[in-house]
Amino acid sequence: MRPPTLRTRSLQDPASRSAFTRLVRMAITVDGQGPFNDQALLDAESGARRLDFIVELQESPSAAEHLVGAAILGTDELELVIDPEWRGSGYGRAAVAELIADASPGLKAWSHGDHPAARALASRFGFTPIRTLLQLRMPLAGSPNSAPVFDSFRPGTDDVEWVALNARIFASHPEQGSITVDDLHRRRAEPWFQNDDFLIARDEEGRMVGYNWLKIEGDLGEIYVIGVEAPGRGLGKSLMLAGLERMRARGCSTAALFVEADNEPAVHLYRSLGFSDHTIDVQYQLGA
Repeated sequence: MRPPTLRTRSLQDPASRSAFTRLVRMAITVDGQGPFNDQALLDAESGARRLDFIVELQESPSAAEHLVGAAILGTDELELVIDPEWRGSGYGRAAVAELIADASPGLKAWSHGDHPAARALASRFGFTPIRTLLQLRMPLAGSPNSAPVFDSFRPGTDDVEWVALNARIFASHPEQGSITVDDLHRRRAEPWFQNDDFLIARDEEGRMVGYNWLKIEGDLGEIYVIGVEAPGRGLGKSLMLAGLERMRARGCSTAALFVEADNEPAVHLYRSLGFSDHTIDVQYQLGA
């Protein structure tokens, strides 16, 4: 194997976008889930993070490059995928060596699905696991039933208030708590977004106190993010039930969500509603 070469690409280029989309779809087909999280994809789209194609070069200088993987690299986070057809050939190892050559201790990297190859790479390059994220799923059998009713998100009216509430609820969360109004606008521009899938709880004065944002694609409904300002009063469970009924009404057959493994109250609630383990994501840190 000749060493792979990293080529920085832009998703604004149609050919690069097409190649990247094919690579991601192949990985999803084999692995059962996406290789990049939503924030990484949005940042690659906007240019906030660098997108590198990992290409294999033929012996002949005139031969075409072969895309064997891709990496999204930010100031403190790395996500990487190798084409399933090229795995086991050393391309991931060579790419990681180059990508972290100038990295400072503290660089983080996600392994979506806790892939064995990612574990091996982490060990080889001195990454230590620091977080475990569970993906839970449950079947949504039967017809829609009665459930608590909540307001729908009002674009342009609720943006600033929601971002402020989300920041308070997730003040200690490294990703969710840092979402900005611009980040919200980029998510609202996604094809899956619908106002009525974004449930908002308000108090007697009309102040926003909780929400359940759903991401529905086909027959899979995801609790994209749920939060309440004063937990322990039953509002979170009410928002969950309303979200599940919204999914049933939209024709979803399965509900999914992600939760930190050490968030015991949330994990207990979700399991009590019928969710069970589906996959595990592990975040590693360099030199931790």
